[in-house]
Amino acid sequence: MPTAPTLPQPPIRVGIGGWTFEPWRGSFYPPGLPHDDELAYASRQLRVIEVNGTYYRLQSPATFARWHAQAPSGFVFSLKASRVVTQRRVLAEAGEAVQRFVDSGLAELGDKLGPIVWQLPPTHRFEPDDLAAFFALLPQKAGGLPLRHVLDPRHESFRSGEYLALARAHGITTVFTDGEDYPPIPDPTGPFVYARVMRTEPQNALGCTPEALDALAACARAWQQGGEPTGLPRVDAAPATGPGAPREVFLFFISAAKEKAPLAARALQQRVDALPPMA
Repeated sequence: MPTAPTLPQPPIRVGIGGWTFEPWRGSFYPPGLPHDDELAYASRQLRVIEVNGTYYRLQSPATFARWHAQAPSGFVFSLKASRVVTQRRVLAEAGEAVQRFVDSGLAELGDKLGPIVWQLPPTHRFEPDDLAAFFALLPQKAGGLPLRHVLDPRHESFRSGEYLALARAHGITTVFTDGEDYPPIPDPTGPFVYARVMRTEPQNALGCTPEALDALAACARAWQQGGEPTGLPRVDAAPATGPGAPREVFLFFISAAKEKAPLAARALQQRVDALPPMA
């Protein structure tokens, strides 16, 4: 009997937020590792890091080039976009600030440039016309590199079918936050999945139980295959159609017991790397 063909397999990338945190020294980082070598080490244990520093201030092209040189082939950086853009009341007026961020040197990351995350404050409500105008401002390229955009809404008003339809119309992925502090939006709205897990626990050696890590690996595989995990708090009713096209998956351990985040991320990456090829 012929075997089923192997499908093109987009990666599942598991990572953390940033790479500098003192409690990681001696637990995740080897004892005595120089601070300047932390990015090189972390990027060889994980597949993606979400950079917070780009949210607080613009980085230089030389900084992006240095990050590129330190990370191995196949690794990517997800960048939080400048708060100068996302903390204003009227997003439609942010065109100049959007372009200033995109032109700050992102292209120096080359093939290691991952998604750009536009993080809104928890007080920012869903305003359809303003958000549609903002989505239209987001460039498709930087220095010839294609850009992928992610919105991180943190107000309950974004849990609406109208928002989902708007994000899908513009091809914008929405952050799914699995935690207690922000409204969960697990419904896929873009061509890839971007999820944050905020449930690591200090009493667990790896931040999560083995059962929880196995369940997360199953969730990541379902997303990768173009489907959706069961039991998530969807905004819309479960779709009637079958799985769509395979998707790249970005999954981060952030907040909660932050000291355990890289250990949980590495353990989950090992699990998804051991999954059999999609067929």
